[in-house]
Amino acid sequence: MNNIFVFAQAAAEQPSWASTWVVALLLFFALIAFSYGTRAGIIARATTKEAIRQPLFFLLLTISAVVLVVNTFMPFFTLEDDVKMLKECGLATLLISGVLLGVWTAGTSITNEIEGKTAMTLLSKPINRRQFILGKYIGIIQGVLWLFVPLTLIFGFVIFYKVGYDQREMSKEITAWFQTQQIIGGIELPLPHPARFAVVTQILPGVVLSFFQVCVLTAISVAVATRLPMVVNLVVCFAVFVVGNLTPMMVSQGKTVIQNEVVTFIARLIATILPSLEAFNIYAAVATGRSVPPAYLGTSLLYGAAYAAAMILVAFVLFEDRDLA
Repeated sequence: MNNIFVFAQAAAEQPSWASTWVVALLLFFALIAFSYGTRAGIIARATTKEAIRQPLFFLLLTISAVVLVVNTFMPFFTLEDDVKMLKECGLATLLISGVLLGVWTAGTSITNEIEGKTAMTLLSKPINRRQFILGKYIGIIQGVLWLFVPLTLIFGFVIFYKVGYDQREMSKEITAWFQTQQIIGGIELPLPHPARFAVVTQILPGVVLSFFQVCVLTAISVAVATRLPMVVNLVVCFAVFVVGNLTPMMVSQGKTVIQNEVVTFIARLIATILPSLEAFNIYAAVATGRSVPPAYLGTSLLYGAAYAAAMILVAFVLFEDRDLA
């Protein structure tokens, strides 16, 4: 029994381990309550089915899984830090695939329905325009979540394997896959080795924050999709993604290097209007094995929820007087 406690303590060595699961469970139950407890949930369930049935979903799932597996055996020449590089590449793979699925589904599900006049059929029933937009957004997020779940499992497995793979490549003692633990009644049960499992748990905060970033970009895509075609939507979201990750550097460079009031003002204006996506990037902390404080996860969740809510409100305004006839 004491061995079980040792395993649990090793798995929960990072303070963010428990908080990550709490945030994930809260998000899961909130989505379930919305989908099956509201009228907009009908739109959300239909949109989720549409998202996971489209060929792009399976294409992204297959390509991302292949990239994760290939990166496992690819030498990064990092002087015994290949696991860290695998974490960074894996988180970037999840983020890019999630953004592509969210933006593409927003274009096909909202823009095409508006241009194809099928949105009028939905709005003729007891569902108003705000419920339509909110249901579409939640449905897209649920579709991205269905993409993240299998990719996260694959990501965790390849890291679990990579620990022993690198040890074998460096002629070190290989950590066992499983460690037999004794539970109540004297029954022995093989459990994942704590040393390997602890490395896997370090990626969970990064996966959750990558999902938050996808939620923010999807909200922007939904707002844009109410007025502009898909090609413009893709360009806008790509620009927001790039600039949003550079805003902290733009502000700091304007203060210290350029030292121009106009440049600094423009940089601060852009940083205020566009989301600060850099807040969701913790690649350095995850790669080096440092823990992510629970307060940071909570703050990022609140920031992402607030910005996504603001973009959905913008979508309400843009779609309110949109001519559907």
